Amino acid sequence: MKETPTGLNDQVVVNRRVLAGYDNYLAAQRTVDGLSDAGFPVENVAIVGSDLKLEETVTGRMTNGRAALTGAGSGVLFGAVVGMFLGLFTSTTMSFVVLVLWAALWGAVMGAAFGFINHVFTGGKRDFASRSAIVAGRYDVLVAASHVDHARAILDSTPGPADTVVVEVPSSAGLYDPAAATSPANSVPPQPTASDSATASIAS
Repeated sequence: MKETPTGLNDQVVVNRRVLAGYDNYLAAQRTVDGLSDAGFPVENVAIVGSDLKLEETVTGRMTNGRAALTGAGSGVLFGAVVGMFLGLFTSTTMSFVVLVLWAALWGAVMGAAFGFINHVFTGGKRDFASRSAIVAGRYDVLVAASHVDHARAILDSTPGPADTVVVEVPSSAGLYDPAAATSPANSVPPQPTASDSATASIAS
């Protein structure tokens, strides 16, 4: 007996249309928020990010001392949480406070040691601190086809965010297609070359 993968029959394909496209997430978020303020059923709205990329922002130089300090900060928090958990089994408030302080202290010491050793073992190959995030090059606000006219009327009647619109609303109906949304709206046909004209004259 052939089995069907679980959940495939439960998937629902929603016919969504592009309402607006922006080059940053906050603009798309404000558009959805404006629809919500106007009473639009926002459960029919989706924000889709395209052209995803990894963005790593360098926050500063990483030295052995800074690595130890960062590890100590993480160790303090971890030690304090462990100390508070163990302190629940103590009988007096003073014992609870002392246990939390000792746990935080040992957490700071161990965290500093691990941070220092970990940075030393990198051998200077990564002497900087950074934070990473996944960002999109374009954010499309999609609306279910049955509600797109209502959403467009609300969007036209309210001032939109002052951001660059990078995706125009397609003139034709159909399912949302990111590839079609990024293609040129009006393609220019290739112009015939001189050799093509001469060939056509000989053939005639």
